[in-house]
Amino acid sequence: MLLLILLVLPLVGALVVAPMKNSPGTAKLTAMGFALASLVLTAITWFSYSVAAAAEGTRFQLELSVPWIPAFGTRFALGIDGIALVMLALIAVLVPIVLAFSWEEKLPEGRTVSGFFALLLATQGLLVGVFAATDVFLFYVFFEAMLIPMYFLIGRFGGPRRQYAAVKFFLYSLLGGLIMLASVIGLFVVSGEQLGEGTFTWTELQAMAASVPESTQIWLFLGFFVAFAIKAPLVPFHTWLPDAGAEAPVGAGVLLVGVLDKVGTFGFLRYCLPLFPLASQRLAPLVLTLAVIGILYAALLAVAQSDLKRFVTYTSIAHFGFIALGIFAFSTQAFSGATLYMVNHGITTGMLFIVLGMLIARGGSRLISDYGGVHKLAPLLAGTFLLAGLASLALPGTNSFVSEFLVLLGSFPRQPVFTILATVGIIFAALYVLWVYQQTMQGPVRGAAVLGALGSADARSAGAPRGAGGPGTMLAPEAAAKKGAFPDLSGREIAVLTPLIVLILVLGFFPGPVLDVINPSVTATLTEVGLSDPVGGMSR
Repeated sequence: MLLLILLVLPLVGALVVAPMKNSPGTAKLTAMGFALASLVLTAITWFSYSVAAAAEGTRFQLELSVPWIPAFGTRFALGIDGIALVMLALIAVLVPIVLAFSWEEKLPEGRTVSGFFALLLATQGLLVGVFAATDVFLFYVFFEAMLIPMYFLIGRFGGPRRQYAAVKFFLYSLLGGLIMLASVIGLFVVSGEQLGEGTFTWTELQAMAASVPESTQIWLFLGFFVAFAIKAPLVPFHTWLPDAGAEAPVGAGVLLVGVLDKVGTFGFLRYCLPLFPLASQRLAPLVLTLAVIGILYAALLAVAQSDLKRFVTYTSIAHFGFIALGIFAFSTQAFSGATLYMVNHGITTGMLFIVLGMLIARGGSRLISDYGGVHKLAPLLAGTFLLAGLASLALPGTNSFVSEFLVLLGSFPRQPVFTILATVGIIFAALYVLWVYQQTMQGPVRGAAVLGALGSADARSAGAPRGAGGPGTMLAPEAAAKKGAFPDLSGREIAVLTPLIVLILVLGFFPGPVLDVINPSVTATLTEVGLSDPVGGMSR
């Protein structure tokens, strides 16, 4: 019952918190209580998972399976492997951090704290269902249901263009889901022909996968692939993310870019490869082409962005290209790197999104050109931005380096050309991260957002020499900081960022415990595809 409780607990929390419209303080504390309880329960789940059993061939653990809709052959079936477990851990860590960051969030007029926190909890619960489902139809239900709270988070609590962004997000995802539904139905029909009785159970579908004709697999694969490519997102299915990520409130954006998008790459590993092994191999060059195009194209667009939040979304699209490269390179080393990349991307991008949210809260603007010289006013804020940026570009010693290195190392033996092209994206990553850091944090104090925060009188005298005295002179950075005109990180903000900083550094030097959980599952996935490691490849 452990996974069922982990699924239901946040949903119950959402129902409890939602009616607390007149008690925002109580709503916050209650939501945090449910999130921390989920974190503790996830820790119990982590230590209940047996790596030894997974290495010996146990595909799923902590399973629950009861009849759901007998007429359709569906079961309410939950279970986890190492890939799902690390994603559940990522959700459990990020949600309390998001709630703590959103503690003093300024919501649009007429919106309630209880509604905002309830939707965040509902998103958490439905994401647990997506990663834990072992019935394909149940997975589809959760895949569609998770759109609902995120739609309202963007549409009701987002930025100026929130309605447009929410509708675009919903329509893209809904279209992908409907295409996948056609393949889900087709898979049920094929299973009836192959097994004598239709089924949605993952293990039964995987057992028959090798006997399904390649032509049939290709059509079924494409239905799942389009839905997952939209969610991931891969170029050219990516256009909804910059709008949704830019307009979503920061807390929702962290879950959107850090976790919800991983449903797409998780779907590649859980459904596309094991259930359609022949189609996966045949269509891998197409996917790899899209992945490499995404790495380079998104990196160039990131450099050209003027909006801080859109900048983060384009960096994420580039990172998802690396994840897709690792998945469709077909080696356990690349699989492990891609899965670890999914976790590390959620941590680093989550921190980057939060730090930029703190910057925007101080300056009131999302434009890069409205900031400059912030390190002189808020050195801790600038330092955390630099760390998040360096982790994003995979600096050695940070968590992203390990996963990116494994992806490239594991991909090269099978796909040397695609791997070399993808490596160029690393150079672009250094360019766009350091450029944005330099524009916003370095140099003299400048920009409308920074000067405006220092006071209207100081802003009007932006060209006056410092220390000239008299009305209209600009405050020196030290004086401005002391007056709190552009404050540095508060105690609450430091507490929000500290767990992310620790994870970035710890996983950068000691990724072994997470890789130990991942490796047996990715080895099983490669076996299900019907391939072995390439010459020169290794599982660790």
